[in-house]
Amino acid sequence: MAAAPQPSSRPAKRTRDAARTKAEILKVATREFARLGYTGARVDVIAEQIQTTKRMIYYYFGNKEQLFVAVLERAYAGIRHREQELDVEHLDPVAAIRRLAELTFDHHEAHPDFIRLVAIENIHEAEHMTASSALGSLNSPAITVISRILEAGRAEGVFTADVDALDLHAMISSFCFFRVANRHTFHALFGRDLTAPDRHEHYRTMLGDMVIAYLTGAGTDTCAGTGTNAGTGA
Repeated sequence: MAAAPQPSSRPAKRTRDAARTKAEILKVATREFARLGYTGARVDVIAEQIQTTKRMIYYYFGNKEQLFVAVLERAYAGIRHREQELDVEHLDPVAAIRRLAELTFDHHEAHPDFIRLVAIENIHEAEHMTASSALGSLNSPAITVISRILEAGRAEGVFTADVDALDLHAMISSFCFFRVANRHTFHALFGRDLTAPDRHEHYRTMLGDMVIAYLTGAGTDTCAGTGTNAGTGA
């Protein structure tokens, strides 16, 4: 009696190979788009670096615009995944919001390509992001986490400010983004490296202190009416 034929492993192997190829394309494309911008990056150069063809890249991603959208989705998914994994349930609201701010600080410093991609997409007025249905859903969980912490803080009487979660997200992101994106111009103007290792903890703590002071109303009386104008800060 003939032995029953064994099921082929080829479909599973092809699936793994496809996933590996797409991941490698996105890795190299991220570097090229961050380095040269959307207009300057070339798909044939990306293909050459991973020893494939432009046709293969288009097979997986459609065209250059869709490849860039996929790169943006991958970049945003990284920080959003870390935010969702953040375990703040056992922390008091002050410690939780500080931990969230520190997570954003650490991520932005460790991923300068993310900063460059966001800056590039802003130059293009987010025209590529609007083509992605995934990016909107990626950002929602982050705001949910912030909202939950803010509600807990208000319930405990710790946070006195009636802060909108999106405003707080913008406040945290602004400091973290500026520190990485503007480090060269800031250094050229003021002679200070915002990303210098010996000032890492200083700025990390400074961010948390600013956020907590804003949420608790600390220092409101002393800061109001000073007339200080810091300008754009380069």
